[in-house]
Amino acid sequence: MSPKLIYIAGPTGVGKTSLSITLAKHYNTEIVSCDSRQFYKEMRIGTAVPTEDELSQVPHHLIHHQSIKHPISVGAYEKQALTVLDKLFKKHENVIFTGGSGLYAQALLEGLDVFPEVPEDVKAQLGVFYKTHGLQGLQDLLRDQDPTHYQKVDRQNPVRLLRALEICFTSGVPYSSFLGKNKKSRPFESQIVVLHQPREILYERINIRVDQMIEEGLEEEVKNLEACREMSSMKTVGYQEWWNYFDGVYNRDKVISEIKKNTRRYAKRQITWFKRYGENVVLPANTPLKELIDYLED
Repeated sequence: MSPKLIYIAGPTGVGKTSLSITLAKHYNTEIVSCDSRQFYKEMRIGTAVPTEDELSQVPHHLIHHQSIKHPISVGAYEKQALTVLDKLFKKHENVIFTGGSGLYAQALLEGLDVFPEVPEDVKAQLGVFYKTHGLQGLQDLLRDQDPTHYQKVDRQNPVRLLRALEICFTSGVPYSSFLGKNKKSRPFESQIVVLHQPREILYERINIRVDQMIEEGLEEEVKNLEACREMSSMKTVGYQEWWNYFDGVYNRDKVISEIKKNTRRYAKRQITWFKRYGENVVLPANTPLKELIDYLED
């Protein structure tokens, strides 16, 4: 029997962490993270890293193992995760895999897609376009060049938008036409569970979580990282909203409101991403453990 990687997916705030720990205890195994925001040890509060108590209950891997000064690409993550799994599957039949960074999860489950090399002049031209027209300009351009990918991409992330546009203009065909063409075989079986919460419950959980982050000292955490504000790892929800506060543009209530709003939008984009796995793998987040185990072992 092949070893099995059980992927617990879903949007931020849905309950992946607690369920993953419960499952890991049931299978007497360990957890590998694919939350790209939790890689960095300087970012604790704003990324909702598992608590010390949670981390002590089950061994976790690829959490707080890197500095924000050394960003982890999707390709680097794929190699790191495969190395970890190679060791874990030597002592466990099942390993729990969890996190909401869909692209990183896809890299481990299926391998990276292959794209043409982008000439420097294309990068430069799009860089100038971004400086001139801003984020909205990138969004409008991608909607025109690749409406399919436009519906799926994180449209608040200029790095993702620029990457897709670079491929569009280099190849002359939509970025989305390259996706899913290079699926790799893996030495393990994968089983996916996408957790679902009704929208009103999910959004309330998100609002409560943000309030907890504020109480735990999120403002101070971000303030201590202000010198790193231009790093790609800092251009994320919960952190980037504070720059306008520190610069005197927003008041504190506005920052908190923006974090909640942007987190809800991020969750919505995650839900859209996970639809690629189909309806058959979607389970209510409050599914009893016995039912979930029966589902996984059916």
